[in-house]
Amino acid sequence: MNDFALGARYLGDRRCVFTLWAPLLKQAAVRLVAPVERLIPMTCDERGYWRATVTDIEPGALYFYRWDGETDRPDPVSHRQPQGVHGPSQVVDHAFAWTDAGWRPPPLERWVMYELHVGTFTPEGTFDAIIPRLPELRELGVNALELLPVAQFPGERNWGYDGVYPYAAQDSYGGVDGLKRLVDACHREGLAVILDVVYNHLGPEGNYLWGLGTYFTNHYRTPWGDAVNYDGPHSPGVREYVVGNALYWLETCHCDALRLDAVHAIYDFGARHILAELAETVAACGRRLGRCFHLIAESDLNDPRLIRQPAVGGHGLDAQWSDDFHHALHTVLTGERHGYYEDFGALEQLAQAYRRPFVYAWDYSRHRQRFHGDDPGDCPAWRFAVCSQNHDQIGNRALGERLSGLLPFPALKLAAAAVLLSPYVPLLFMGEEYGEPRPFLYFISHGDPALIEGVREGRRKEFAAFHAEGEAPDPQAEATFEASKLQWDLGKAGRHGQLRAFYRELLRLRRELPALARLDNASLTATLIAPAVLELRRWCDDDRIVVWMNFAAAPATAAVAPGAGSWCKQLDAGDSAWDGDGSSLPVQLADGALPERLTLPPYAVVLYAAGVPA
Repeated sequence: MNDFALGARYLGDRRCVFTLWAPLLKQAAVRLVAPVERLIPMTCDERGYWRATVTDIEPGALYFYRWDGETDRPDPVSHRQPQGVHGPSQVVDHAFAWTDAGWRPPPLERWVMYELHVGTFTPEGTFDAIIPRLPELRELGVNALELLPVAQFPGERNWGYDGVYPYAAQDSYGGVDGLKRLVDACHREGLAVILDVVYNHLGPEGNYLWGLGTYFTNHYRTPWGDAVNYDGPHSPGVREYVVGNALYWLETCHCDALRLDAVHAIYDFGARHILAELAETVAACGRRLGRCFHLIAESDLNDPRLIRQPAVGGHGLDAQWSDDFHHALHTVLTGERHGYYEDFGALEQLAQAYRRPFVYAWDYSRHRQRFHGDDPGDCPAWRFAVCSQNHDQIGNRALGERLSGLLPFPALKLAAAAVLLSPYVPLLFMGEEYGEPRPFLYFISHGDPALIEGVREGRRKEFAAFHAEGEAPDPQAEATFEASKLQWDLGKAGRHGQLRAFYRELLRLRRELPALARLDNASLTATLIAPAVLELRRWCDDDRIVVWMNFAAAPATAAVAPGAGSWCKQLDAGDSAWDGDGSSLPVQLADGALPERLTLPPYAVVLYAAGVPA
């Protein structure tokens, strides 16, 4: 690793060190553009690192790098882009009055993650505007906030996956200072912060890294173009750039975890994979700072090597998403079978997803027309994150419908219970807890007309594979962005408020019942006891629970026998408190060893615990 921090490092006393890695340039200089124009030549070492120490400079100064005496470009390690992706970079003084010296996040197996998009979470769409909402999230039972990518992207409207300055927090959100204020406030409220980062590609507009000729390779292709160069010539500098970015978010901005986007599109055939290097470096950073940091992968591979330890051939990441759980749940609730959903649809697959994180573990996938996945049986359940909704599964629909727009109200409670009573780390998508009716649409604000039209056409082709009905809203239109903003007041009353209270109760039970708090596939059974009824049993030592879930839109009768002893009802989605019609299910099963026929209402969820008073 290079001993010098990349980018502009303000030293105080009106001094700043600029470092640019560009081994193919013949000359480089810092061009200050404000408040005073200056051109400062840079010197290069044998590894292609250009450096200059500039005096008589203050934080806020604007600058470009001049390449080969003729081309001015922003800093690839810019920490702020106040004039957008094409404008000059800005010198930042990272001094900040942190109040989180004593902060330590809860263990990963206790996390309840809440995924949000900064721009649509509040009317203001800023980091600071999130802060007043934090007590409500904490009261709900959330303890980890996951931010969709905040790296600087073109314009002011974007999901964040078109970022082109990985070190610069989006200026329209409030920049790096706003992010720090949010992280500090989260820690005061007892919330960990997960930042979604994109190390598989950069966006197309403002991506000046292409011009340096070292950061990308045409040896591999991703859905977004040439892959990031992790194993070819000049790849050591690229790896340093990415590893340094991870450390920047953790050390400088105090984030607790990174969600690594689409790691299946990260290609590295070297002896030490970049993901393993990230895991090793982040773990060492945690030991040095006396804190625990986590790396959580999104992957389409169903590959447990991501989270296995290096001693057994793994990359050593801390956790990964399980899309199979989502797909199994989504298809049995909605009946959808298009696109990748064609591999799912049987309730037994959802039962299997409780027993092991992957439905496809070297099983034949009809959609992929090949065998897919591997057995994760040696990996603890708490290393997997599951959800019923997330930004991808909603926003990549033509009309951006949430489950609240696809299912009747009782089924929303069933979806919540299916996730929150699982043995995995749950993830909620912003607004699902109260059944937000507005969609979450795909939106951009690019400046290149040809690129805008290319995005529109690409979305049309993508939706064709899903047999989508209806015309997708224009992603470039500001109205598309505005239509995706949350309506917070809905969650305070009526049916929406009752759904939120149901989520809160599920999360309370998850914390307080030992059988639910223990995240372990080995201490559960998941069985179909009727064609549409799934029985979930979980236990921890002498603590036992049983859950019956009816996935049909009609009543279902099943013979149940939870086990010997007294079983008391702890939760019933049919109760009027949760906007149910009132439940006829018994409060207590006096001797659960004997079979008893229960008729479950449509989309019923009922939980009994052994020896716990009702």
